[in-house]
Order: sequence, then structure tokens, then C-alpha cells
Amino acid sequence: MKQDFVLRHVRFPDDRIADLRIQNGRIASLHDPGTASGGDALDCEGLYVSSGWIDMHVHAFPEFEPYGDSVDAIGVDCGCTTIVDAGSCGADRIGELAASRANSLTRLFAFLNVSRIGLQRTDELSRLEWIHREALLRAVREHSDFIVGLKARISSSVVGGNGIEPLRLAVDLSEETGLPIMTHIGSAPPAIEDVIALLRKGDIVTHYLNGKANNLFDHEGSPLPVLTDAIKRGVKLDVGHGTASFAFRTADQAQGAGIAFDTISTDIYRGNRLNGPVYGMANVLTKFLTLGYPLSEVIDAVTSRPAAWLKRPELGRIQAGDPANLTLFSIKNTPSVLTDSQGFTRTSTQTIQAEGVVIHGKYLACQIRA
Repeated sequence: MKQDFVLRHVRFPDDRIADLRIQNGRIASLHDPGTASGGDALDCEGLYVSSGWIDMHVHAFPEFEPYGDSVDAIGVDCGCTTIVDAGSCGADRIGELAASRANSLTRLFAFLNVSRIGLQRTDELSRLEWIHREALLRAVREHSDFIVGLKARISSSVVGGNGIEPLRLAVDLSEETGLPIMTHIGSAPPAIEDVIALLRKGDIVTHYLNGKANNLFDHEGSPLPVLTDAIKRGVKLDVGHGTASFAFRTADQAQGAGIAFDTISTDIYRGNRLNGPVYGMANVLTKFLTLGYPLSEVIDAVTSRPAAWLKRPELGRIQAGDPANLTLFSIKNTPSVLTDSQGFTRTSTQTIQAEGVVIHGKYLACQIRA
């Protein structure tokens, strides 16, 4: 479709219906439904529109098998116009990841792994010399338009015998660079209380709904004091579904305690895209719709909230004059069998499906079906 076109009868998550006119790659104007003119027209009757979905936790460096995938396969093909690689690369190879933007339609940012080797090995924080200050600072300087934070995976299989020390070093580097931290949580040691205590306002804890023993809820399902304290001081909660990091039971506990997500992300890569339990952003969003969250809250978690954290509010709104950055999606009244990371299933009554995106002034049909 050409750069000048009209999306007719699109429905917003709050149920407003409008026409959107796109001109020269920007949102030219919003109109009452059926009244916009100019350029080609795409009939969007029955489709929802939001600003382009943002996935804050993906792995988009296919060279690191099995924990990688191509940028567009987990971006625009899944309905996401913006993705953030969550620490696939450290200082040694972040330049290669940054260069992949030249051949991708999807907007790409990255968390820089505090280990210079990144996910070349999955015990990347087991040797403290891999947390190389000079190499990290150089990478941050050279890719300041690309790197949005630092990533530290703090679980036993990653840190080995180093305990909490890699996170302490990451906090020091965060203070020096001014970049926030995304921290992966998983199996102990270190204990979850020690991990969360080090996080500060604006830092992100990802995998907060995992069902492992070292999680953020006690045996009765109540949030640990360290979690409620972290929320009070401004630590952000990210889903980071992944192969092993989302449990319906933990999600029920969080919802019952009033502990809400800040951002919904997939932790997607080739394996869990093709074989589950992730498949794509639409599948993960359907899980939260099935848990009973309102559509507007679910969509905010992949639009306005991550855009605010990225300090790019224009990516999280639909406003005349802004670049056209949109996701079109449907909600089908058909059931889906949804599987969490522990193999438990629930059946939805509705299914979210990514239908298309508008980016770079063009409409692109999504290739990944829920």
C-alpha cells in the first residue's frame, strides 16, 4: 500500500471508532468513521488499532543458537513495530546486533549484557572478568542511540559461584553510565530477597510471574515484602514470559494481591516461537485477557507504558503529526488453548490476533498467526 492511505472504521481499545488518514508516513488526521478521504482506503471494520506494540524482552541475535531469532520474525511479523533485545549481546558483539537494523523493518533497541560475551554462553556471569568495565563503557559510547539499559541475568545457572556480586557490579556500571538495569530472576542462589533489594527506581525485574521456588510470592501466595518495597520505590515489573518464566498460578497470586504488570513482554526466540509456549505477542496478550485484565490495560502494557520507560512517548500514542506507528489486531470470539511455562493450560473464550502493522509509511500484514 502507498504511503498516503486511510484506515477506515478502526476501533480503539476504549471502543471509539474512527478513520485514520496516513500521509507521508505520518498520522495526518483522525476523522469520524467513514468520513476520511485521500489516497487508498483499507477497510478495517472489526479490527482494533493501537500504537505499535512494543516488546521489551526479546532475543534477536540469531547467531546465538538456540536463544536467538531474526528481528522481523519476532517484530513486525508478530505485530510488534518495536522490540528490545534483552541482553543477547555484550560488548564483544553488540555492534553486530546494532548493524542488523539496516536490514530490518522492525524498530530495534537493546539492553547491553553486562558480560562482554553475552549469551555466547549461558553462564555468562560465572567469571567476573567477563564483566569488563572498559569494554562496556566503550560499547555504551559507540551505540548510545541503540542501547537503552544494561541486562544482568541473576540466577544460579548464570552466576555460578559468584552469588550476588555480578549484580552489585552491574549496579556500579549503571550508576556510571546512567543506564537502568533489567534483571532476570530465576533459581537460587542468590536468594530473591538479595536480588530485588539492589534494584532502584526505573530498574526492571523481568520474569516476575515465574513459578520457580525462588519467586516473589510466599507459599500462601502473598507478595514478599521485598517485592512490595521495590514497587514503592519505583522498580518496574516486566512479564518476560519465555520458555520457563510464566506460571498461571503465580499470575493468579499477583492479580489477587493487586500486583500489576508494568510491561508485558514475550522473551521470544526461535524455539519458543515455533514450538511454544510463547508463539508470539498476541498469544501472550490473550493469556492476560483470559486472566481477566481489561483490554485497555493489556494494550497499555505493550504501548504507552514501555514507550514511557524508553523515553519515547511518541511510540505509545496515536496523535496527528506523529509518525504512523500502528498495530492492527482482531479479537475473535473463538477459544484458544493457552499453555504456561510449566505445561499447565487454560482455555480462552477470546483470541487476540495480530493482523497488520503500519511502519515506515506502509501497511504490512502480519505473518505469525496466533
